[in-house]
Amino acid sequence: MAVYEVFSHPELRRYRTHICSKASILLVIILFLTFIPPLFVVYRSYGFWLKTDTYREYPEIHFKNELLMVAELEGENNYVTYSTFQAYNVLQQDHVRIPLITSREEDVNGDGRPDTLLFTMEVPLADTENIIGLRLILIFDYKLFQFSTLNMEGMAYINHDSMKAGARYDVVGELRFNQKEPLAHRGTDYRFNTSIIDSTSIYAESYHFPTIFKNYVARNLTTYLNAPYTVWSTGRGADQPFVLSATISYPEELFSYIPGFWYLIKWGWVQYVSVLLLFLFVFDRIKIFIYQNQLVATMVDRPWKEDIKLN
Repeated sequence: MAVYEVFSHPELRRYRTHICSKASILLVIILFLTFIPPLFVVYRSYGFWLKTDTYREYPEIHFKNELLMVAELEGENNYVTYSTFQAYNVLQQDHVRIPLITSREEDVNGDGRPDTLLFTMEVPLADTENIIGLRLILIFDYKLFQFSTLNMEGMAYINHDSMKAGARYDVVGELRFNQKEPLAHRGTDYRFNTSIIDSTSIYAESYHFPTIFKNYVARNLTTYLNAPYTVWSTGRGADQPFVLSATISYPEELFSYIPGFWYLIKWGWVQYVSVLLLFLFVFDRIKIFIYQNQLVATMVDRPWKEDIKLN
């Protein structure tokens, strides 16, 4: 008569011994080798503690309608300048030339935040005056909200020098974010929400571009203008102003930050368990082999089973 399996179930065996025995000591050693080495494996793989992470966010940027402009003219030490800072204009009153400035911020994607700045400046010039160099600083208000709340003042610097007198300068670029340190994962950061240009100073040195740049780059968080596409046009007509046209977009940025405690735990737990599962599988088979073959002395308890003979 054919024999077939009608039912199966695992057999539970209990291995008993005294607390001070070779079997107990062996169990402690196996537990140690099961749970501790995965910590070192994950740590040495540089993936246990996530010290920094990144995220993407659209910053909220607004042009503050503050600027400082210096245009170099043909001739030695000849220039015209203008600023929205009254103290500077008083210091440079012999060279101040008031331009016609228009600016407009557009929300292209309709998210309620400006995406692009359209800036135009027309500098009036006499027919005998020709611009061969331009330096311009635009001031922006820069905000982040997704993790920590960041509020800071940033700037964009436009600069060009040419051997030929210019009639127009067109700039197309992006206002980018530069950080020397990661952001916090929560809280507020107003450390750099201070004026880049000290508009209350009565000293000319405070408005020199090298002084401004030196103080600015000392900050850990800054903005800069990435403008690879520029055109310097010549051939200014009579009675025509010099025109600067700038299109500056505010792109989505990739920011680095320091993760919080629970994020670290979540990341560390995933790394640890992924390695621990392998150790659990291997050492479980080792324990079964050792105790089942009585390589160390133990008392084995198992359910009583009656042999059934099949006719």
